[in-house]
Amino acid sequence: MKTKAKGQTEIDFTAPAGLVAGVDEAGRGPLAGPVVAAAVILDPVRPIQGLADSKKLTESRREVLFTEIQNSALCWAIGRAEVAEIDNINILQASLLAMQRAVAGLHPQPDMALIDGNHIPRLNCPAQAIIKGDSKVAAISAASILAKVARDREMLELDAQYPGYGLAKHKGYPTRSHIQALTELGVTPIHRCSYGPVKKLL
Repeated sequence: MKTKAKGQTEIDFTAPAGLVAGVDEAGRGPLAGPVVAAAVILDPVRPIQGLADSKKLTESRREVLFTEIQNSALCWAIGRAEVAEIDNINILQASLLAMQRAVAGLHPQPDMALIDGNHIPRLNCPAQAIIKGDSKVAAISAASILAKVARDREMLELDAQYPGYGLAKHKGYPTRSHIQALTELGVTPIHRCSYGPVKKLL
């Protein structure tokens, strides 16, 4: 079954036979903080209304869905790759590693994984990459919401540890105010030294 709200992309709630996990990440673009991934196996008897690409939802709506997904999904898990890993193996590989860790945390393990984007992490099950999957597949939408909210919450905590950078507001993305703060306050241990704007200041 495919459902489509007015003005939204169709989301496909059908899935191949067996346990199918949706997988997505958040935090590839920021200059600071980890990249966070989530994997979700939805429960077909407990459908969740309002799933969509996390970027198209308000913060308050994401928060509500975050709790509902955790309560209603068959299982879910969050994985991450730290700043040192991002600098060491590059952001693409770190994102795939975070996804791999998220899928490994699922109990039970999926029979198949549907991955947002065009790259597939190394998994112990068959997988398919889906461009814009977070707008097309319900389980990937759920994963995008978990990953986004989990990372945003962590950036709020890091904002308290590293005041003055505006992390609570821009979540580590390279905004003008973030670049200015980096110039004035310097690079912190949570900044990605391999990223150009940070590397330039070292």
